[in-house]
Amino acid sequence: MSAVRLARGYTGRDVIIKFDGCYHGHADTLLVAAGSGVATLGIPGSPGVPDSVISNTLSLKFNNSEEFTKVMKKIGDKVACVILEPVAGNMGFVPPVSGFLQTLREVSSRYGAILIFDEVMTGFRVSKGSAQELYGITPDLTCFGKVIGGGLPVGAYGGKKEIMDHIAPVGKVYQAGTLSGNPLAMAAGISTLTELQKKGVYETLDAKTEKLMTGFQSAADEAGISLKTGHAGSMAGFFFSGEKIHNFDDAKKCNLEQFAKFYRLMLAKGVYLAPSQFEACFVSLAHSDEDIDQTILAAKEAMAEL
Repeated sequence: MSAVRLARGYTGRDVIIKFDGCYHGHADTLLVAAGSGVATLGIPGSPGVPDSVISNTLSLKFNNSEEFTKVMKKIGDKVACVILEPVAGNMGFVPPVSGFLQTLREVSSRYGAILIFDEVMTGFRVSKGSAQELYGITPDLTCFGKVIGGGLPVGAYGGKKEIMDHIAPVGKVYQAGTLSGNPLAMAAGISTLTELQKKGVYETLDAKTEKLMTGFQSAADEAGISLKTGHAGSMAGFFFSGEKIHNFDDAKKCNLEQFAKFYRLMLAKGVYLAPSQFEACFVSLAHSDEDIDQTILAAKEAMAEL
């Protein structure tokens, strides 16, 4: 919400472009074709959000460079910002296809629109420098979430100095926050980020996550069940589908009933997965090799039962 307000204040423009299935919190202006709980409940938005509030919000297809470029050619000079999860995690785990993020960066710059990466999920999970380092794209603004507070409630955004200088009291764009700089969250965040600086941390996380997803894929293959898995760093996901998933429409076509049965079977075997097909999974340094092995074994049994 604050990053979008800043982008509008900086550019003097009103239009926001987001992407179907990307969830950016429950601010009114962004609750359009959102992922996360909105996707799970199967509702397009929410009562209580007037049409006038979202009249300047456009939601496009994720991973569709052609559609984005076409829209920007038409209204690029009216667009304040383009916001997205660089790796979607609220429609399930959906990575960017080759060239998509590059197109967003190039075209946004061409029309003077602010590119915002919502790294609430990807931040410090997919690599030490987050998704922007992994894919080699520098956004104008970046949003981070609870990862930077060791899991405690905290959010932050930052970016280029010339844009950030528009925030009060240096500039005129107002911002406030009751919990800003909360000492407990900051102490937990510093401790967490210090741990993440240690040698071999991201290699370990990547290996654990790859092992888990390879195990899930093997379990499904052995049982003759269609499953698509993927991961980036410690962020991962799977869809009960025989087709590759590139956007929210693809995600909605996968076998949700099969996922629900699998989820319940895994829960009965002592493994608690995210309870929605439209949520990504996260592997932690706290997960031991034994935990991963136990989870893969449970998945093999569950897939066989399915």
